[in-house]
Amino acid sequence: MKIAIYGYGNLGRGVEIAATAAPDCEVLGVFTRRSPDSVKTACNTRVFHCNDIEKYKEDIDVLIICGGSATDLPKMSPALAESFNIVDSFDTHADIPTHFAATDTAARTGGHVALISAGWDPGMFSLNRLYASAILPNGSDYTFWGKGVSQGHSDAIRRIDGVLDARQYTVPVETALDKVRAGENPTLSTREKHTRECYVVAEKGADLARIEREIKEMPKYFADYDTTVNFITQQELDEKHKGIPHGGFVIRSGSTGVNGENKHIIEYSLKLDSNPEFTASVLVAFARAVDKMYRRGERGCKTVFDVAPSDLSPLTPDELRRTML
Repeated sequence: MKIAIYGYGNLGRGVEIAATAAPDCEVLGVFTRRSPDSVKTACNTRVFHCNDIEKYKEDIDVLIICGGSATDLPKMSPALAESFNIVDSFDTHADIPTHFAATDTAARTGGHVALISAGWDPGMFSLNRLYASAILPNGSDYTFWGKGVSQGHSDAIRRIDGVLDARQYTVPVETALDKVRAGENPTLSTREKHTRECYVVAEKGADLARIEREIKEMPKYFADYDTTVNFITQQELDEKHKGIPHGGFVIRSGSTGVNGENKHIIEYSLKLDSNPEFTASVLVAFARAVDKMYRRGERGCKTVFDVAPSDLSPLTPDELRRTML
């Protein structure tokens, strides 16, 4: 499987590393909006300008798009799905149906497969919500993220005028998490489940009050949460907020029995040293599935719900039955 990477930030670098290590992948190249000569890749992968990507239509089996969900992917994925099989990590949950529709139209027009919203949430957490709710239909789902750096939310802050750099941490509310694990099935608002902590480096002379207001009022990202904005120096950000850890929990609290007398808790958790590298590993696995689906004649946009588990693995069906079933 020959893959290419569109965009080379933390996520693109993670995809390069994951795909280079995969037994069935070859990384054809990185495509960037920057000058190719200015980009140094982790595995000495060739770098091309994004304007040249159409020249390589016949050489790329799957294109993994590593842009931000705020402004990049809504444009990039539909535009590229007409010419390539693609995978993206679009993570603005409320806008997934709109993004799916636009990308599906483009993929079907071009005769390709496009898989959107692959990652850990949406992605792996989505699958666990589906499995758990199917198994325990009488119950409630709870998803907690963090504590960790959200790449999408950090990117959204950095796009505000006057912001040089930023990190945003999503933090679960411990009292809410304890109630769920105890099987109390609480009704929790968005604000009651998480808080958001922002560390922002602003341009000299920037209107800090305006930046803070724009962050706290940003719809779909911060408006529904208790958000704290801390303005710090670039040096402090680099020293104290260098890593990109993350993680979280998907919990299904349900019951079985004639009168619901037997209680059950299903919990899936992730603890990640590197959010982008884990997300990148998920993208490579789903790129493998996209390649298999395309070769079987499938077309159009897909999500993780449409992928057979065996399509994610480089092992044969017989190897999977012998080693994992």
